[in-house]
Amino acid sequence: MINDFSKLKRKIFLQVLLIAVAAPVLGMIIQYLLIDGLFQASFAEGFIQFCQSTFDLSYYDGLDVYQQLFRNNKSWWMTGGLFLLLLLIFYAALARMTKYFNEVSTGLDQLVEESQREIALSPEMDFMAAKLNKIKSILEKRERDAKEAEQRKNDLVVYLAHDIKTPLTSVIGYLSLLDEAPEMPPEQKAKYVGITLEKAYRLEQLINEFFEITRFNLQAIVLNKEKINLPFMLKQLADEFYPMLTPQGKQVAVNAPDILTLWGDADKLARVFNNILKNAIGYSHENSIIDISVVLQGENAVITFTNQGNPIPLQKLDTIFEKFYRLDSSRSSKTGGSGLGLAIAKEIITAHGGTISAESNQKYTVFTVTLPIADTEIRKS
Repeated sequence: MINDFSKLKRKIFLQVLLIAVAAPVLGMIIQYLLIDGLFQASFAEGFIQFCQSTFDLSYYDGLDVYQQLFRNNKSWWMTGGLFLLLLLIFYAALARMTKYFNEVSTGLDQLVEESQREIALSPEMDFMAAKLNKIKSILEKRERDAKEAEQRKNDLVVYLAHDIKTPLTSVIGYLSLLDEAPEMPPEQKAKYVGITLEKAYRLEQLINEFFEITRFNLQAIVLNKEKINLPFMLKQLADEFYPMLTPQGKQVAVNAPDILTLWGDADKLARVFNNILKNAIGYSHENSIIDISVVLQGENAVITFTNQGNPIPLQKLDTIFEKFYRLDSSRSSKTGGSGLGLAIAKEIITAHGGTISAESNQKYTVFTVTLPIADTEIRKS
């Protein structure tokens, strides 16, 4: 909102104008009433009687004192009276002025209050009240976001600690069996060693996720850009997920130009596409096709990952790219991950000058990545 001081300036100007007009008018009224007007005789008689009773003066001596003090010094009394009058008026005006500072000070105190009350100021300070209320709203939102992020992080640590305990217990259990039964048949021993190794790898993966949390919090995204054949990268990525797709009858179809060379960080972009595709596979129906398409829109390459599966609730679409968010908190880390994948993906795409978003309905869930294609080489089939 624009700093609209017009109401306040108009109010102050009117107050100053009121002082300028009221001072001489009140001065003339006082002179007319007390010095030259209606109350002159009664005031003089009262003063003379006061001198007679208090100082034991005669009537004429009291009259002479009155003449010397008041009649002969009328201009001085007028000047002194006007000066006092101006002081009183100025004090009243100053009190009115400082009221605005008190209101702003009270409003600032309300900024840190945990209250739903809006900050209210005088009508001529409505622009300041609007600014304070906007700041209050921003501060409250930041505090809520910080608390939610901290809670998600705490929940994540609990999930990972629980998930670490499970494979660790298995490792200890099978190693104990191997230790207690040295004459175990080779086939059974090989089976137990294989299970132990699998659980140890799982344990290593979870520990790496803890390191990932630390790196994500403490390090900025640094890009090492090079030329990337985007369609080749996506097709290679789809091939790498073949063992995960086959047991569930899922497929990945890549639709892209023969060659589209981007300028970016190959490792980090591969990580983005890996995370998105992993989510698409994890949440898609069996025997379904996950479509990866690349189209050109102006100066951008738009990559979409479309899968058929349970929709993402609308209220969660805005939070899936936040740190430590897991779409399904009841899922184990084996499927749900640490909640950092999509958050890191967003950081990487933003560092490339692009955007990432998601939309979901009853039929499809689509993740869209937009990357600038400056310095690209394109050849369509």
